[in-house]
Amino acid sequence: MTIVDVANGLVAKVRTGDYAGAIGTYYHPEIVSVEAAGEPREVVGIDACRQKGEWWSQSFQIHGANVDGPYLGDGQFVVRYTYDVTNRGTGIRSTFDELALYWVQNGQVVREQFFYHTPGM
Repeated sequence: MTIVDVANGLVAKVRTGDYAGAIGTYYHPEIVSVEAAGEPREVVGIDACRQKGEWWSQSFQIHGANVDGPYLGDGQFVVRYTYDVTNRGTGIRSTFDELALYWVQNGQVVREQFFYHTPGM
């Protein structure tokens, strides 16, 4: 798969809410995933990424989502995610805005890194 195939395919799956399908189809078994905040900040492996996705689904109710991109670079692509969510633990509804930078090698995502929009910082 080319980077175009990976980027467009991943975005198409995420737009339909098929996060598990995006991971299973496009992620390398030893992917590195880096968050901008929280613990753990970095996880390694497709199973760890699946666990992060399950945590997200269990922790937040998604009312709406916008997926903007992909924006292609040399071996990389960026996607902007904007979510309208309610935190299931606190009941607080908010907008979550982040950028994700994906590195692709040999037709698979080998690294992802997230950047959060934090007004007031």
